[in-house]
Amino acid sequence: MQRANANRTRRPDRDAGRAPMRRPGGVGSAPPRAARHAGGVHPLVDSRENERLFRYEDGVKQAFDRITPVLKQISAYQHETDFEQRAQQTARQELGFELPPEILADAWICQLDMKRLFAWCVFETYRRYCDAFFSDDPLVADSAEDFAAFLQGCGFHTLDISPCADGRLAHVIRYVLRLPQDHVRRKSYAGATFDVEDSIQKWVEVEMLRYREGRPNLADAPTRYLKVVVYHFSSVDPEHQGCAAHGSDTRLAASEGLKRLEGFREAIENSFCCGASIDLLLIGMDTDTDSIRVHMPDGQGRIDLDTHIDSLGLFGETANLAPADAQAAIERSVAAAVDDAADGMQRFVARLLHNNLSQIAYVRTFHGSHYADIGHAERFIGAGIGFEEVQLRNLMYFAYLNTVEEATKDMDVGIKIFSGLNAAHGLPIPVVVRFDYHGQVPGARERAVERCRHVAAAVAARYAKVFERGLLHVMQVVRDCTGSGPIEVVDCSVMANEFAGAH
Repeated sequence: MQRANANRTRRPDRDAGRAPMRRPGGVGSAPPRAARHAGGVHPLVDSRENERLFRYEDGVKQAFDRITPVLKQISAYQHETDFEQRAQQTARQELGFELPPEILADAWICQLDMKRLFAWCVFETYRRYCDAFFSDDPLVADSAEDFAAFLQGCGFHTLDISPCADGRLAHVIRYVLRLPQDHVRRKSYAGATFDVEDSIQKWVEVEMLRYREGRPNLADAPTRYLKVVVYHFSSVDPEHQGCAAHGSDTRLAASEGLKRLEGFREAIENSFCCGASIDLLLIGMDTDTDSIRVHMPDGQGRIDLDTHIDSLGLFGETANLAPADAQAAIERSVAAAVDDAADGMQRFVARLLHNNLSQIAYVRTFHGSHYADIGHAERFIGAGIGFEEVQLRNLMYFAYLNTVEEATKDMDVGIKIFSGLNAAHGLPIPVVVRFDYHGQVPGARERAVERCRHVAAAVAARYAKVFERGLLHVMQVVRDCTGSGPIEVVDCSVMANEFAGAH
């Protein structure tokens, strides 16, 4: 069968202003500051949604990026007689919050401790960002409930996505794929090599809910669990800005993701004799343009690494068509890509490709042909369990873990990245250790706090040389994930008393 609009590669490849802040405790958004660029027009693009998503992203990132220039300004007059008053006034005006008075009060004795002050500002900005996310729901999707029905209509009751932990993929759910984050399970791992045992545990939990409570549907409904891996590559600098966990080798990143998917399905089949309840999907993402390539399974569930449907190509091919014709062209490309693919899988993949066209236009409209920061530019490391509010590109490096010992690869990659971003320039590496818990479970909060303390101590011990030089700081937070309340700061290596009393 001829495979139209499917790109085939038979050889291994290596391609690849100021934001006002809500007072108190929230991150606001500024009007779009980026210049508009040509090339973002397409009949299927949601331009209004793009404007809304950009205002939010720009406002949040400006809040973090204002920290360094403001601290430079404050440092310039640290030996003046009214230093503390001027510093607080500047911080309130420019950052939206005051600085720890103890750090400012000690400045007359010696130089102002800019390392501690920088880490404190990053942590406080993160806290305010989280508070605003959970109180305002800024990324709510208009069609969230419709998506749940659509997903089941395609034959899936659960969508479980594992992207790489690289911060350039943090926005893959809400931006790149334009999916409602509340209806998708996301757990990130270095190289997208997800924990098979963790996914098995989640599968068991989902099936138990279907049998006992009929959620999200009844156990006898003909739907399956869809597990997705998102690997990544760079089209601008494929040799250096691809996946660090796989040496920027795109072929290796894709093949390792596929191996993990197949291992998960085999584990379910061997343990529960119900392989039909598992479907797999492999997606490649260009972190420079946010376009995707989808490796769709055939009728037997097999995925061919050499066959994919390219959203960037579809964007160009359908840009001058009427909306209905553009949609029909996408569906024809999906139908022709592989032999005997299930109808539901085809509908789902067509939806992802359709959605991604808006993100391609988003990048072209606000950033040009590709992002300026094609490499790492994360603002902090997040370690633990939680962080569903982080849906923005290059904001945080993910390290999902229960203990540092079981996730040394993820943490080591993150520390290596930030050694270049921060420590090499004398700035500390900010690490947020977080564990969410279910408030209705007796003792859950106490166990979450204990996990925070254990992981924070392990981070300080594993990276002792950096920590002892003041080039690594850790804030510990917990959150009851059963509600919409804020995070709770329980300790911080900068100033424990200040942070523990924040709420």
